[in-house]
Amino acid sequence: MTETLPPENIEQLLPDDVTVRHWFAFYTLGLLAAGIPLAILVAGHDWQVETWWRSDMSLSQRWEGFIAAFSDAPDGIKLLGFAIYISLCCTFLPLPANAVVAALSMQNVAIGEDIWTTSLVVAAIGGLASTVANLNDYHLFTWMLRHRHVAKIRHTRLYKKAALWFARGPFSIVLIFNILPIPIDVVRMLATVYRYPRLPFAAANFAGRFIRYAALAAITYALGRKYGWISPVALLAVAIVLGVARLVADRYRKRRERSSTQTE
Repeated sequence: MTETLPPENIEQLLPDDVTVRHWFAFYTLGLLAAGIPLAILVAGHDWQVETWWRSDMSLSQRWEGFIAAFSDAPDGIKLLGFAIYISLCCTFLPLPANAVVAALSMQNVAIGEDIWTTSLVVAAIGGLASTVANLNDYHLFTWMLRHRHVAKIRHTRLYKKAALWFARGPFSIVLIFNILPIPIDVVRMLATVYRYPRLPFAAANFAGRFIRYAALAAITYALGRKYGWISPVALLAVAIVLGVARLVADRYRKRRERSSTQTE
């Protein structure tokens, strides 16, 4: 039977003594710190709207015109807008992130003069922004777990099996699931329910997203002009390779454990 906690002991349901209000106050300040300079830059840039937004244009023509105008925008607009957008892409606001990373990495839009600069800058800023977004999820899940009906999930058989699997290598699991292009990251939810500390959670998120976005940016920069936005397909291929490699490694480990047990 699920234990019922009195209101004064509600903190026992929180992972790592998380203060949700403090985090979102910090996040709001960060949005303002990036949003105000972005608004100033946007207002001061000549977008020449009449060239890409006329009533006789089709939707695709307007989009192409906007991309052309965006490609001429200062790097500050691109990077601040990119950082704000990616920081909003979380489970509770499932905006597409990979397509935006690829769009920013096209040679006619890219902020860097070469593939290395573009890939590193996009991966670093995108990785940091995604880590913030995933920490938003962490804190929102934490808030949900304060409610006893939600907290009961820790007493289910499914969670206990998942927790045993997660405990084998929490950092590597969070890392791998941030590299893979998965629409709904159940591991992020599992890490919060498991009370995985925020510091390694953030580090694994950043490392995984850095690798994902660097691959997306590099492939798009190198091949985007000829083949279009092929990065999602390429990343899916990488995901399949990683998944197969992980499956083979798990089976090999289990065989070794069985062999050692039989030998003893």
